[in-house]
Amino acid sequence: MSCAAALPAIGYMPMPAGFKYKAIFLHGKTQHGPEDPFRIRHPLMPCSRRAKLFSPFDALRGFDAAIWSKEVLYEDRKQLDESEQEILNRKIAFLHKLTYNSRVARENRPTVTVTYFSPCTDSNSFSYGTQGQYITDTGIVRNVDAEISRTITLDNQVIDLSNISDISGSMFPDMDESP
Repeated sequence: MSCAAALPAIGYMPMPAGFKYKAIFLHGKTQHGPEDPFRIRHPLMPCSRRAKLFSPFDALRGFDAAIWSKEVLYEDRKQLDESEQEILNRKIAFLHKLTYNSRVARENRPTVTVTYFSPCTDSNSFSYGTQGQYITDTGIVRNVDAEISRTITLDNQVIDLSNISDISGSMFPDMDESP
């Protein structure tokens, strides 16, 4: 038997000479029985609670969300020319006729695809107040209010008419060209 094998080891290395805690180490791990006063005062922690001790900790709460918000691409608002605005106004007037009250809207149930500009609402973004995104939604038009609130209700979403850049649907295929 070699000299290195006779010495106790700490992990993978042999115990150094003059190790301060040699007596405690050689005593071994303390075993507590179920009736031991220590075990009564300090019961075993359930594994479900013990796992929380090792869960990841987010030291910079909200930092990841702030970084991800910077990855959103924004663009400038496009201005419609007169002919495009004329076509859009005719489509809005046609939809208003199909939905002028709730009974008529339920009977007709016009389904359209609306492309509209949504301004940037992230106050930490460089695009805040100047740029936004173009969003395309498809749904049933519930209401068109062209005079008072200047909005269109698509399913349960209210869209400002000034932000709409295009409306398309099967009910007005011949409205895409100028008169």
